[in-house]
Parts: sequence; C-alpha cells; structure tokens
Amino acid sequence: MKLDRRLAASVTSLAVLTLLPVTRLRAQAPEDRKVPTQTPIAVESKARSLQPGELVLYSITVPPGGTNVTVAAFERTVRAVRREGDTWVALVGIDLTTKPGTFPTTVTATLPAGKASTTQSLTVVPKQFPTRRLTVNPAMVNPPPAALDRIKRDTERINSVYRSPALEALWSGPFARPVIDTANSRFGSRSVFNNTRSSPHTGADFSSPAGTPIKAPNRGRVRLAEDLYFSGNTVILDHGLGLFSLFAHLSAFKVQEGDTVTTGDIVGLVGATGRVTGPHLHWAVRATGARIDPLSLLAVLGEEETGRD
Repeated sequence: MKLDRRLAASVTSLAVLTLLPVTRLRAQAPEDRKVPTQTPIAVESKARSLQPGELVLYSITVPPGGTNVTVAAFERTVRAVRREGDTWVALVGIDLTTKPGTFPTTVTATLPAGKASTTQSLTVVPKQFPTRRLTVNPAMVNPPPAALDRIKRDTERINSVYRSPALEALWSGPFARPVIDTANSRFGSRSVFNNTRSSPHTGADFSSPAGTPIKAPNRGRVRLAEDLYFSGNTVILDHGLGLFSLFAHLSAFKVQEGDTVTTGDIVGLVGATGRVTGPHLHWAVRATGARIDPLSLLAVLGEEETGRD
C-alpha cells in the first residue's frame, strides 16, 4: 500500500513534535545478535496536539529488508504497516485518561542482521475538558433491573470486538468524515445526565438530521451491527491493526456483520436510538485500545473528499 500524496499535504499545518526534524538514530543491538552501528532507524512523528485523546502518526524508515516494525508507548505495542519502500507508519493513541507527563516511546524493527530499537520521549500536556448537562429518559440513567443483564452482555460484546482486531491494515490513504455536518459535542466532555455525573464522552457528536446517510471513513470490516441499550443501533468497523470506528444511535442499518466496506460506502442512517436527546451521529474511535477524538484522526490522516456530498 502506498501512502497517498494527500496525506503529506494534509498534515503540513499540524503541530510538529520535538522528535522533528528527523534524526538518524543508531540501532541498539540485542546481546545475542549485534547490528552494525552504522545501521540507522529514522523516526518522524506528527500530531494535532500532544494531549489526552489525540492521535500521533509515526513515520519510520528502516534499512532495506527491515520487517516487524513496532512502536511501544503507554504500555501498549502498536504494529506499524509498510507504506512505501522502507517507510512504515504506526498510529499511537494518547488515551482520554492519560495524565500529563513524559513517556518513553520505543521503535523496534527486525533487520537482516538482527533486531534493532531506539527510544525517544513524548511529552503529554494537560487538557481541560468542558462539562455538558443533558436531560434524557430516566431509564437511560438508572436502568431497570430487567435491563442490567442486557447492558452487561452489550459491554462484553463490544469489548470482545476490540480485543480481536484484524491482524493486517485494512485502511489505506486519508480518512473521510462519515457525515458532512459539524461536530456539536466535544470529545472528552464530562457528562451529566439528569443531574447525575456519568463517564466522559468518548466520541464526537455530529448534528445531522434523522435519515442522513453515514459513510464509512475508510476501508474496514463490519464487526458489529446490533441494537445496544445505551448506544442504540450500533455499527463497529474494524480498520485493522487495532483501529476501530463505532457509529451509534442509527435509525437503520445498511450493512451486516462480516461485510467489508470501502471509503464512502453507506453503513447506516442517522437516528435517535439509545440514550439521546435527539437525532445525531455519535462517532467514536479506538486506536490499539486508546480512546481518541475522531477529529484528531481526520486531522492527522487527512480528510478525503469522497466522504462529502
């Protein structure tokens, strides 16, 4: 898969991390197999910002013949995917609950002479999240006893999907907005439903009218298309290598579990099912377990115009 030229253009306005400009780094060899010290690994990173809920794009260049490139950060290991020649990319998410601080990031590759790695630092800065107060159906704040088993099954169903991502990258090139409307509820907002504090908002809400087609932001496999208690009619797309999109509150499904979709394919229609105050699209993204802002994904990987009408 070749890296779309539009990807490079889309990130020119992004904040450049302290890892730039690209520095040639000498590989560190394990004791059992020594890698020649002249063998370099080059690392470049870009992000919209270095705050909780953001996505960091790592571009890694390894010597010819290099394989199995990974980035270890935040106690997670992210597999990189080859894009062009000896260039690889990895998507590292800074989870919503990550506390400010400096964290090591280790890039590792298998080279013809053995494994090599280099470690750098990534500094996460604080972010203030707003509070949103909403009035919803009381049963969506304090569910009746009869609904508790269903909620438990729903949670396990979603978690089982996230625990078993496709082992290859299904996505390629830039991502597209699933709808053209503006995001009107911010990722990470502290939610208060009916004067009861709830968990943070882990997606972005888009103010789309009921019946608006929801388009796949990139290629992926449908891993879930079900009616869930809190999120209503829900679709989860597996984009591969730990990257997932979740779409909630749909009025209708246009896909079923097992389908493979490409950028722009319609997966469902905007609705008002589950815990809502009205019709809208809730889009959530996971990157190897990290909960990130979908708008960060669009900013880092670029927006594809085929996602718009």
